[in-house]
Amino acid sequence: MPVPDVAPTGGPAGPARPSRLDPAIAARLRRTPDGLVAAVVRQHDSGEVLMLAWMDDEALHRTLTTGRATYWSRSRQEYWVKGATSGHHQHVRSVAVDCDGDALLVSVDQVGAACHTGHRSCFFEELPVTPGGDAA
Repeated sequence: MPVPDVAPTGGPAGPARPSRLDPAIAARLRRTPDGLVAAVVRQHDSGEVLMLAWMDDEALHRTLTTGRATYWSRSRQEYWVKGATSGHHQHVRSVAVDCDGDALLVSVDQVGAACHTGHRSCFFEELPVTPGGDAA
């Protein structure tokens, strides 16, 4: 039975939307005030960082139980499955939580572009690094 999408109402102590996430996993997460955890997404075999997205407890539950990367859209206030409209799917190989519980590492087999701009990775624009430059 699908969980209805509702506006976020929770805080850092718990999920913002109804969720079926295992309570033992949920207890390990430290969320933003709007109930979200950052999800760093990488290609499972190369380690290439593909994108950053956001998950709430239900998005993580859906990801863990379907093997399809599911995220919470902050702008649209709804769940989205990567590739549902673009065809650029992410097949989940593993999910790890960091030591503080405030970030997830999602290892995927990326089909097509990960970035909505059509690039393989969202991290395609490098900034200049100038060691020894102006240290303010």
